[in-house]
Formats: sequence, structure tokens, C-alpha cells
Amino acid sequence: MGSRNYIIPSDDMTLTDKTNYRISAIAAGLAKAHGTTIGNISDSEIPGFSKLGTPEQRFAAILNYLKASNFPAAFAVREFQPILDAGTVLDQWNTAALAVVGTAYSALQAIAAPANATNKVLVFYKTGVETAPMPVSRLQFRQGGAAGNIMGIFDLEQIINHQNVEGYFSEPVVVGPAITYAIQVLARIATGVLARVQVGSFVIEPAGQVVA
Repeated sequence: MGSRNYIIPSDDMTLTDKTNYRISAIAAGLAKAHGTTIGNISDSEIPGFSKLGTPEQRFAAILNYLKASNFPAAFAVREFQPILDAGTVLDQWNTAALAVVGTAYSALQAIAAPANATNKVLVFYKTGVETAPMPVSRLQFRQGGAAGNIMGIFDLEQIINHQNVEGYFSEPVVVGPAITYAIQVLARIATGVLARVQVGSFVIEPAGQVVA
């Protein structure tokens, strides 16, 4: 399956665009989570869902279900928390110190490659850079560790000359259960200190596990 990897400045999107994109990102996460140890979507919720044969059909059915203000009972969705979900020291989106231009550094503090839990799906859909001037030039997601295959790669310089230094990904990056992954930035300026690069994200997990 092909993929699209570019960033859309948030200034170029309407509020409706952003709302629909978030719903679509959650739908992608639920499609990944269905049929795993996290839970299942029943035919009583989406009639005929068990008979849908392709990932595209399941995604479309889930998206329509969510747009009708429904949510499957087996699942809960919340935002990613760096301490809880990646084992960082601080509950903040901080990179490692940016020491050398052109070098990749973790966006999760000192955690280079966290392992996702067996009962979670992670969905990353946007980013914003709080530190000025822009100290990083690229954001990339890898599967299999810090040197693993690239799942998504985005040029952050495309959002520099905008009122809001924030952008949505052309398509969300979805990390399945028990996958080791890395979120990295490429240093644009050797500041020698951390940068604040927030990544918009959702966690799909069993209902009641964290949020009652």
C-alpha cells in the first residue's frame, strides 16, 4: 500500500477540516485495534462489520459510525501521555538536547525507542514546535527502533512562516500493539539544549483501563 508523507500547515485548514481529520485519525486507530487483545467492534454496533473483507472497508465503516456520534463500547480513546505511554521522566514533549546539526534526536526526552504496550494502539496526527527560532527541520517515525524502517517523515520547515507553527500530517502514523518505535527530530540548529516539539496523538486502549 502506498503512503503520503507531507505536512499541512494548520493555518491552511478550517475548524471543520481539523475536526474531521481528528475523527479520521481515531477511526484509523480503531481499525488497527479491532480484532486484537484490545477489543472488537460488534455487528450490533456496526451491522455487517464482521463480514467486511478489507481494511479500507472497515475503516470507512468505523469512520461513518464515529461521524454519527457513536463510539464502540470495547474501546477508550485519550491523548498520549509521555510518562504513562513512553516511560519518560517528565510528562512533557521535550526532545533530547540538540548537539549536532543534521543529527536525529529522540522527541521523547532520553527514551530513544519505547516499546508500545500489548494493549494499546498509538495514532500520531499532527505536530507543533514551541521553541523559537525553529531548531528542528524534520520529524520522523520509525518502526523497530531508532534505526528501524521509517513509517512517516515530515518537513517541519514548511510550517515556519505561518502564524501557528503547527501542521497536520498528510495521513496519521499508526503504531500497533507491542511494536518498538521511535519518534525523532533532525537538528536544524545546534542549541545544546532540548526543544519543545509537541506531537498530537491518540491512544486506543480497552475501555476502563485508564479512563473509567
